[in-house]
Amino acid sequence: MNRGEAIRARIEARVPALAGRLESAAEFGQLVENNRLPQHTPAGFVLPGALVGGIANAAAGLFTQSVAETAIVVLVVRQVRDALGGAAVAEAAPIVVDVIKAVAGWGPDDAPGVFTLGRAELVGSQDQALVYQIDFTLDDQLRITP
Repeated sequence: MNRGEAIRARIEARVPALAGRLESAAEFGQLVENNRLPQHTPAGFVLPGALVGGIANAAAGLFTQSVAETAIVVLVVRQVRDALGGAAVAEAAPIVVDVIKAVAGWGPDDAPGVFTLGRAELVGSQDQALVYQIDFTLDDQLRITP
């Protein structure tokens, strides 16, 4: 169910500022483990989020359950000549909007729903870099033949 690769490809195709600058959860984990941020920004990471089960139904030899799948996009924008972060905010804002436009309303062919915006917020700053988190949710369905 992890749609990370498809989301990454979609953002790279539609957000020029992030083309070639999106990484996965593994690279993000290494940065967090070493308490570091990317040196070259803007940079982004596509992470799997929560899977939340909804209503289930078992009938006629088929088990179905609605599922909400969360995908997380983390953006890092640095402005080395901007100690207060104002220029980084100005640079990040259109990228955040572009990422939202690239993902919201789109869904993979194998899912019955489309991604919706959950929330987007500034979650931190460090070393003249701002870190934004954008959460998307996809309504999907499990279909299992027991």
